[in-house]
Amino acid sequence: MKKNVVFDEKALLMLVERGSEAAFTSLFYHYKDRIYSVSYKLTKSSFLAEEVVQDVFLKLWLRREKLTEIADFQSYIFVMARNIVFTSMKQALSTQILDEEHFQDVAVSYSNADSALLAQEYELIIQQAVDRLSPKQKQIYLLSKDKEMTRDDIAKNLEISSETVKTHLARAVRSIREYSMSRLSMSISWLVIFLIK
Repeated sequence: MKKNVVFDEKALLMLVERGSEAAFTSLFYHYKDRIYSVSYKLTKSSFLAEEVVQDVFLKLWLRREKLTEIADFQSYIFVMARNIVFTSMKQALSTQILDEEHFQDVAVSYSNADSALLAQEYELIIQQAVDRLSPKQKQIYLLSKDKEMTRDDIAKNLEISSETVKTHLARAVRSIREYSMSRLSMSISWLVIFLIK
């Protein structure tokens, strides 16, 4: 936004709540650089910082109908960013993309029948998303998830660098998340946010 334009956060939040993409874009440009900066300081990774910005605004859009209920939006958005950073850093300690036990823990609030349907729908959409990956991304993703190979082991096996594996894996996960988010119901979408990162 231009510096001479007054930033009226409450008015923007009301418009976003009604589904205004223009207002959401204004909100995005007002906060994105600061969220990126804070995230980068914590992660020391431009890729992860960009992921945090993306996740923050994805969550905000999904929660847009309740944004005007937030008393201190600025604090809220930075706490959200910090929590996403901490979650990402925890997940970075493991190369396993989808932890089935974690999935079961999150899904425990559903009835057994609902959980079975949820898992079935989730697995089908994830499989569709994996099938849409480029051949190299799909190969690396499956070696990581199904074979539970480390990044270094995948690199040796495919005779490529560990950084190349990291890049392909990150792109694969991002692609899977975006595909899944566009097709899952709201309840499952929240699981995807936390499980596919």
